[in-house]
Amino acid sequence: LEFHWGKHHRAYVENLKKQVVGSELDGKSLEEIIVTSYNKGDILPAFNNAAQVWNHDFFWECMKPGGGGKPSGELLELIERDFGSFEKFLDEFKAAAATQFGSGWAWLAYRASKLNGENAENPSSA
Repeated sequence: LEFHWGKHHRAYVENLKKQVVGSELDGKSLEEIIVTSYNKGDILPAFNNAAQVWNHDFFWECMKPGGGGKPSGELLELIERDFGSFEKFLDEFKAAAATQFGSGWAWLAYRASKLNGENAENPSSA
């Protein structure tokens, strides 16, 4: 974890800082940088670093002892409704991550009243 957080994640942060300083993105929040630099699919250079910073920030916030496992309540109900079972969801979700070239990030997104295992750079672009 020390390498991943201290070097890998940090490199995205440092590269993003260099890319936005003095640009129209300077002073914007990370989320604003992501949305603006995604540019409706015509991705600007800062997008990849900004998306990776957000992805990693979210990842670290979600980690906890004993975390993970099968959800409960409404989330489990929606997964079972839209994927058939939690096990089928896991298979599809893992496949989405494994086939994402470069980053390996997959996101569970709720769009148009349906859950979808997205193969995306970042939830903001899913």
